[in-house]
Amino acid sequence: MMTGKSAPRRLSIFGSTGSIGQNTLNVVDHLGGRENFEISVLTGNGNVELLARQAKLSGARLAVTANDRHYESLKSALSGTGIAVASGKSGLMEAADREADWVMAAIVGTAGLAPTLAAARRGADIALANKECLVSAGDLFIAAIREGGGKLLPVDSEHNAIFQVLEESQRHAVERVILTASGGPFRTASLRDMADVTVETARAHPNWSMGLKISIDSASMFNKALEMIEARHLFSLRPEQIEVIFHPQSIIHSMVGYSDGSVLAQLGAPDMRTAIGYALSFPRRSNLPVERLDFAKLARLDFEAPDEVRFPALRLARLAMTRGGVQGAVLNGAKEVALEAFIEGRLSFLAMAEVTERVMDDLAGLPPAAAMDDVFAADREARQRAAELMTLAIAE
Repeated sequence: MMTGKSAPRRLSIFGSTGSIGQNTLNVVDHLGGRENFEISVLTGNGNVELLARQAKLSGARLAVTANDRHYESLKSALSGTGIAVASGKSGLMEAADREADWVMAAIVGTAGLAPTLAAARRGADIALANKECLVSAGDLFIAAIREGGGKLLPVDSEHNAIFQVLEESQRHAVERVILTASGGPFRTASLRDMADVTVETARAHPNWSMGLKISIDSASMFNKALEMIEARHLFSLRPEQIEVIFHPQSIIHSMVGYSDGSVLAQLGAPDMRTAIGYALSFPRRSNLPVERLDFAKLARLDFEAPDEVRFPALRLARLAMTRGGVQGAVLNGAKEVALEAFIEGRLSFLAMAEVTERVMDDLAGLPPAAAMDDVFAADREARQRAAELMTLAIAE
C-alpha cells in the first residue's frame, strides 16, 4: 500500500527578527524549508525590512509587527504578496490564535507573555526562549501547557542541555541540576573592583557578542538567576536542587546529577542552532551544520564555584523561589528598572542587586497570581517601587 508524504509541519516564530528567530529560520532552511515546514506566522518589532524579507522568503501566511507605528510600513513592504499583516498587541494575539503545531517563543520581555500563553493553551508545542514566561508567570504557564496538551521544549542552551540528559524514566533519581555559566567579565574580579564597574566594562563579555542589556545581565549574573527560576518550573525542582558553576570554556552547557552518583552532561560547541534544532526535531535528532568538538584541542575544562557575595543575584533567585508567588515577577521588574538606571549612569553596578532585594522585601506580601493581570500588576508595582527607591536615594 502506498502512503503519501506527510503534510508540512506548521510553525510560528514569535520574535523572528532577533537572534533566536533568525537562527530558527536558518535551521528550518537546513532541514528542508518549505518542503517540510509551513510558516504560519512571523512576528517582529521595529526591523520591518528584515521581517518583510523573512516573510517573503519563507512564504509566511501572516507577518506581525508588535509596534503599531510600523504597520503601514510592513503593509507596504508586503503589498501584492498575499501575506496578511497585523500589528500591536491585538496582532500578537491574532498570531497566537493561528493554527501552528510548533511555536518558537522568542519575543523579548513581558510583551511575549500573553501570546505565548495563548499559544500554549491552544495546544501548540512551545519552544521556549522567552525568560519572562517562567520567571514571572511560571505557575500559570505550566498550567497552560498542561491544559493545552502540547510539549514544552526549552531553547536556552542551559535548559536544553538539561532537557537532553534528564531521563524521564529516572526523574525519581534526580538529585540536582547544575547550570553552567561562563562567569562573564568579572569572574575573577574583586568586590572592590566591581564597585567601579562601568557600562563599557560590563558589556565586554569574554565569550560572546550580545546586546547591551543581556551582556550586563550576564556580567551581574542576573541572567543566570533568571535561568535558575526557569529551571525550577521546567523540571519541577526544589530550590536546593539547583546549582550554578562557573565554566569559562562554555563547552559543557549544563548537567544533571543522579542519586547513584552519576552526572550526565551535554557538551557541544557554543551554537544556538543545536538547541533550536533539538527542539524542532524532538524526539529525533537532526543533522545540523554546527561545529563538531575536537577534544584534543579543548585541552582543559575549568570549573569554579560562584561567590554569591560578588554575585548576589544568585542568592536573590533562591529567595524568589523559596517565597514563590509573584516574587519572580517582582525580581524581574525591579531588576529591569535598576538595569536601565545603571546604563544611564544613575546607579552603580553592585547597587542593582541592592535595589532589587529591597523591592523584593517590600513586595513579599503580594498574593500569588490567579491570572496574567496579576503578573502584570506585580511587574508594574515592582518597577514603580524600584524607581521610588532610587529617587529617595538620590534625594538623600
